[in-house]
Amino acid sequence: MNTARHQVAPTSALVLAVSLLAGCSSSGGTFTLFPTGDYLLKSTKFVRRSVPRQLPVPRELEKTLLPDYLLQPGDVLVVEPTALDSPVRFPADQTILADGTIDLGRFGRIIVAGKTIEQVEADVAAAVRGVEPGAAVGVNVRLVNPQSAVYYVLGEVNSPGSFPLIGRETVLDALLAAGGLSDKASPCNIILSRPTEPGGCRTVLPVCYRHIVQLGDTTTNYQIMPGDRVYVATRTFGEALFNKRSCPICQGVQCPCPSSSALLPALPTITPPRILGGATPLPATDESLPESPYVPD
Repeated sequence: MNTARHQVAPTSALVLAVSLLAGCSSSGGTFTLFPTGDYLLKSTKFVRRSVPRQLPVPRELEKTLLPDYLLQPGDVLVVEPTALDSPVRFPADQTILADGTIDLGRFGRIIVAGKTIEQVEADVAAAVRGVEPGAAVGVNVRLVNPQSAVYYVLGEVNSPGSFPLIGRETVLDALLAAGGLSDKASPCNIILSRPTEPGGCRTVLPVCYRHIVQLGDTTTNYQIMPGDRVYVATRTFGEALFNKRSCPICQGVQCPCPSSSALLPALPTITPPRILGGATPLPATDESLPESPYVPD
């Protein structure tokens, strides 16, 4: 009997510990022995660590104009003559079909996907001249509902999904558009990843959320580009248990402004496009690169 009681005691203690862990919560988050959630891959952390601190990418105060928009299926166009009294008429709003074309009525169908607005205007004018050789018509094409210029916010946010890109958004704008961080979010594990070619190098940028919102530090408040993914990982058990606030990847000296003249907000600048789709390649001698490549488990 004594042996049985000794065996029951540890078992009861284990059950009690499991119950306590299952009932513990921090800001609404529930812990289990087998947690599920959105966590960063080892390879993601490796690429994030490899990013140099002064990577030349557009940020909140150093924005860039986006490159010319290339039309895609699903975009909606309005095609009209520039002269109000022109006898030339086109069909109403045109949705670019899956084959990349729009219907110009008696002027035929033309391929517009993969082209800029200016190129489409020239193609429409050429289609008109093909039917009416003597016509001197100016054409205006307007993009009224772009469908392919989007970015994504995923993971521990309140309203994850894809969002239309206007062209001036930053990481903070993206997070707010997605309803802000959820109660299970890890502020230390937010990243911005950019679409890259299969087999190519990867671009994963660290986001220091608390520095952005509490200090006004724009270092990691990057400008959003088409196709960007902002990913918010789930808070780990250790982060919640120990109420972890500091982020190793966001360490750095934060200095107060020395004079009242510096208390005014910094004004953003806008430059022509300089980076398309990702970061500029890093030289092999860059000191911020790890000594050996990541090898998956």
